[in-house]
Amino acid sequence: MEAVLWVVLAIGLAIAEAFTTTFLVIFFAAGALAAAGAAALGAGLLVQLIVFAAVSGVSVAALRPIIVRHARPAVETGERPFGIEAIAGSLGTVIDEVTGDRGMVKIDGELWQARSADDREIFAPGERVRVVELRGATILVWRDDLPNL
Repeated sequence: MEAVLWVVLAIGLAIAEAFTTTFLVIFFAAGALAAAGAAALGAGLLVQLIVFAAVSGVSVAALRPIIVRHARPAVETGERPFGIEAIAGSLGTVIDEVTGDRGMVKIDGELWQARSADDREIFAPGERVRVVELRGATILVWRDDLPNL
């Protein structure tokens, strides 16, 4: 019966991890699974608690720094950005007039909802713009007055 309670706790902790961005709660879920294994093998409650604490502590100490290091943006790590991180600084062509409220820009064959970084600035279809920032699924653009880099 104790093993089932540990498994339920592990599942609850794993679900809780889905609502956080810390990569911390999942290690306690691993500890709970290890404690469930100890309980299934007939270990007493004190041993189960020790297994839970030991596995949770060791996994936090050993694995979390690795995960956090790989979860940092490429700009911080000095690596070449890719995916959404690579959008900032990209060049695009205005497809539908871009204002402070609406617009559409094509970047590398993909259409993006766009807004002008300066609400007073309006970009006509065909104009070349540079992505200044990404906010959700919308890009903020500015006139491309920089040379091709």
